[in-house]
Amino acid sequence: MKKRTGKGYIINTAVIAVIIVAFAFIKSAFGGNEQFRLIIVPSLWQCCYLIILAASLNLILGFLGQLSLGHCGFMAIGAYAAALISLAFQRAGVFTEKAGPAFVLVLIGCILAAGILAALVGLLVGIPALRLKGDYLAIITLGFGMIIVNIINNIPFAGQEGLSLGSASASLYKNGLGFGTASKVTYLWVALIVTLICLTMMFMFIRSKYGRAIKAIRDDEIAASASGINTSYYKIFTFTFSAFFAGIAGALYACANATLSTSSFAFTNGGILNSTFIVVMVVLGGMGSLTGSVVSAIVMFFVNYQIKNGLWVKSLPGFLGGIFAYPMLVYAIILIAVIMFRPRGIFGTYEFSLLNFVRDIKEHRAKKALQKAGNKEAKSND
Repeated sequence: MKKRTGKGYIINTAVIAVIIVAFAFIKSAFGGNEQFRLIIVPSLWQCCYLIILAASLNLILGFLGQLSLGHCGFMAIGAYAAALISLAFQRAGVFTEKAGPAFVLVLIGCILAAGILAALVGLLVGIPALRLKGDYLAIITLGFGMIIVNIINNIPFAGQEGLSLGSASASLYKNGLGFGTASKVTYLWVALIVTLICLTMMFMFIRSKYGRAIKAIRDDEIAASASGINTSYYKIFTFTFSAFFAGIAGALYACANATLSTSSFAFTNGGILNSTFIVVMVVLGGMGSLTGSVVSAIVMFFVNYQIKNGLWVKSLPGFLGGIFAYPMLVYAIILIAVIMFRPRGIFGTYEFSLLNFVRDIKEHRAKKALQKAGNKEAKSND
């Protein structure tokens, strides 16, 4: 077994630093550009929470091998927790405007609180739910998502600022967490750094003993249990860990959108926050590849954006235009196509890093050199 070194982590950290510096340069150069402010920045916010959402579900679906359809419920918990906590801080006079160190601390605190609350609920749900498997687990988690929507709609203390029906009024976004166009540009660095930290934590998780244990459970739970792995503990821990990141994604969603409504998290929602869309992201990228989840989240965001706003979609004739009028149908077609033609997804179980990339190139060159040497030897023998 090869000894692990910190070389890969150092290289990846350097890449992250370069990305942040490059973004700072782009912001200073194009920050005043209208297209940058109105299209690119909101798109980056959406990509950030979709990446976290897809990667966190992949922990359950791809690495643990359990089907969960209640991920949007944890995201809803995170979104409403962050919005209401920020409003409470504003009423207490901790901040009066969305600027300055006080607001940044409140913003980070709300994101962490959203993740922790979602994780606690995930723990409570996971303890009884993970006694089930397969379709039964999918059904109970789907029911959990529906229950969460109804609970939020009827929480008494959420009714003070237009949340009595689960919908946030303009006053919440004037005084609380929701960002306008200018604030999205100002605090985009928060979304990017939070996303990078979440991905780093998930990568470290799957490369730790916990990740090896849940992969063993996925491959053969009986053999894993016979080997001394506490399968119940690792399943509940992974479910809770995944719910934590779903809550953080919800907090970013609360920042990025002009309105907050429980209908956005409902199973029948035709937008990007429904179980079908999230499962498609995981399957498309590869069940067992966080790199694939990142790529597929960006791809599926682009697909959804084109369905909603793309001129080429609107210009499609007759039957094709009718298909794209139903996003859920499009997502289902993509899911079926992936399962039929690329069952393992784009990346399969491959994880990209610069270290792996360089090593793969070296291995490929070594194989070609050996093949060439073998061909020369065969010719000389002839």
